[in-house]
Amino acid sequence: CKALSSSPPRFFSFSAKDMKHRLGFLLQKSDSCDYSSSQGKKEKLSSSQRLSQEEVRKWADSLENLIHHDRGLAAFRAFLKSEYSEENIEFWVSCEEYKKTKSPAKLSPKARKIYDEFISVQATKEVNLDSCTREKTSHNMLEPTLSCFDEAQRKIFTLMEKDSYRRFLKSPYYLDLVSPPGAGCGPENCKRNHTHSLDCNSNIISQCA
Repeated sequence: CKALSSSPPRFFSFSAKDMKHRLGFLLQKSDSCDYSSSQGKKEKLSSSQRLSQEEVRKWADSLENLIHHDRGLAAFRAFLKSEYSEENIEFWVSCEEYKKTKSPAKLSPKARKIYDEFISVQATKEVNLDSCTREKTSHNMLEPTLSCFDEAQRKIFTLMEKDSYRRFLKSPYYLDLVSPPGAGCGPENCKRNHTHSLDCNSNIISQCA
């Protein structure tokens, strides 16, 4: 203990230049940590800010326009998630991906995965299909083809088109994106729905993680 107490405090030997260098290093390290933790959010915000009003307005023309646009699909998915019905759009997207399958050997396992997840009686994300369509799709599982989910996919598309899509167009998930440029975030523009903690303009897409 005496030896330790008698040794000179080495940190006093740092020059002002050394301290400045070390401080700069720590600040740079801190900035890099902040960047890595929020990089995804910033990328989404910057992407959403590139949306044009013309693009967003086209989403109101048809559900097809909406879900065939990457940002539109993300916003619609977020809306359905808020209504606990995201299984519909997830099924539709899965069918779109399935139809891109090039290897015949992969058709059966992919088809079974979609069927088990969305259509079977014990499906974890069961979609709302009539008994006739469900039975026909089940029969298609015997020899899966690229078109084996077509009818079920059309049914779910129609269901979303007549129901959730219409509500989406009246919700802050769409209205906050289609608001006129430069409208700002005044009380009149931000009071549409206080249950959603949304910033004006296009911040809603940042919630689609």
